[in-house]
Amino acid sequence: MARRAGVSRATVSRVVNGSTSVAESIRDAVRQAVEEMGYVPNLAARSLVTQRTDSIALILPESATRVFSDDQFFPRIVRGVSQELEAADKQLVLIMAGSTASYDRVERYTTGRHVDGVMFASMHGVDPLPSTLARLGIPVVCSGRPLGRTNPSVPYVDVDSVQGAADAVRHLINTGRQRIATIAGPQDMVAGVDRLTGYRNELRDSSRRSIVAVGDFTRESGAQAMRQLLLDDPHLDAVFAASDLMAHGALRTLREAGRRVPDDVAVVGFDDVEIAQYTDPPLTTVRQPIVQIGREMARQLLRQASGEDVEDALILPTELILRDSA
Repeated sequence: MARRAGVSRATVSRVVNGSTSVAESIRDAVRQAVEEMGYVPNLAARSLVTQRTDSIALILPESATRVFSDDQFFPRIVRGVSQELEAADKQLVLIMAGSTASYDRVERYTTGRHVDGVMFASMHGVDPLPSTLARLGIPVVCSGRPLGRTNPSVPYVDVDSVQGAADAVRHLINTGRQRIATIAGPQDMVAGVDRLTGYRNELRDSSRRSIVAVGDFTRESGAQAMRQLLLDDPHLDAVFAASDLMAHGALRTLREAGRRVPDDVAVVGFDDVEIAQYTDPPLTTVRQPIVQIGREMARQLLRQASGEDVEDALILPTELILRDSA
């Protein structure tokens, strides 16, 4: 290409790598040579020199079955992340790790510096990998506060799930509900823990007792948990579900049991994914900005990769969306 363009190899390299210090006429000659010869940069060779891959990993510690189910959390997170990375000309590497063996493989891959940074979403339990990567100098951002840590070693983006759950329960109290149950999320996930905390805090302030069943954020677990709640307290008149899918399952169980919503039992969910608008009746829910969470995670990671300081915790607000179920 240098011979065809009549310039030095160094000049071709500068033009191909986007330098603006080369005269426009020379850049045009190099671009023409690139086009005529069909040249494509060898990214593997370039990464050996720059020590950068221009790839960012998003790790979902879930099975492919779960990620590609009807849970709209995952596609919304991916949408937000990919929007920011595409604008920055970075490649997204989506990694699912739903088993111990697959997670071990992910750890080897990420600590081997095959990517320039790593994002985690849908984390379970106390996971040491984010801190391990951070100690190696690899930029890391988590979706949700790392469980079990009040001062995490890696930045995270989250919503105020405690406040969101409290807002949901307060709405049920203000509408006159007395026996308010909850279908809590899994207690090895910070979202499940925080939403149960918000529920209990609000009931404690109103001198009402807790009525709790635990699901795993899926529709079927919500249906099963609702059956258990009706056995535990047949006279309950409201339920706060920690996800819209669990609320949808609860609505099905209530219908099968002959309970009218909201006349007999009011139902509130959490997320405000698309299904909330189309349940019967439409679901009152707590909206969390899932796409924005993904975008903010990517922004925080790109700032880290550029050597900028980022906030330890970025907390986004929730909003109670009133519909017909409560």
